[in-house]
Amino acid sequence: MIIKTRTLPLIALMAALANVLSLPPIALSITPEITVHFSQLPIFIAGILTGPAGGLMTGAVGGLYMSFTKIPFIIGGLAILGLANGLFSKRVRPLYAGVLAWLVQAPYVAVTDYVWFLQRTPQAAWAFVASIMTVLTIEAVISSALAEVTVRYLKRTRIAQQISSD
Repeated sequence: MIIKTRTLPLIALMAALANVLSLPPIALSITPEITVHFSQLPIFIAGILTGPAGGLMTGAVGGLYMSFTKIPFIIGGLAILGLANGLFSKRVRPLYAGVLAWLVQAPYVAVTDYVWFLQRTPQAAWAFVASIMTVLTIEAVISSALAEVTVRYLKRTRIAQQISSD
């Protein structure tokens, strides 16, 4: 997995956008610990356009803000999400690639979030993890659909050809 020099600006831009999309004014708070955000969208776009390595880098750097403010394990989860999306997008359309990538990331999220929230009772931790998984599933499906539309536009306007790793 080699990253071309011309893709680095896109990776950096998408990683920065992932961090911005997770900021409180943009992310909608459901409870003090659960927010709805779409920081997966730029990770999906980077994975589709730059491949697995670009998706992994975007996910890792794109999770920095949330790792310092929420759960430190988020960096690993978003790196897995970007890597898997980059791999799947070579075989299936972006919508399916994003959903499949979420299915790869989901066990990591379930285990690490359970460990993180185990300071409560085990039952409360599992209940909390279940609510997070539900929100993340909805976010992944919406972000996958938006990524497909965005990438289709970028390819139609030939912008993606200038930065694509293919």
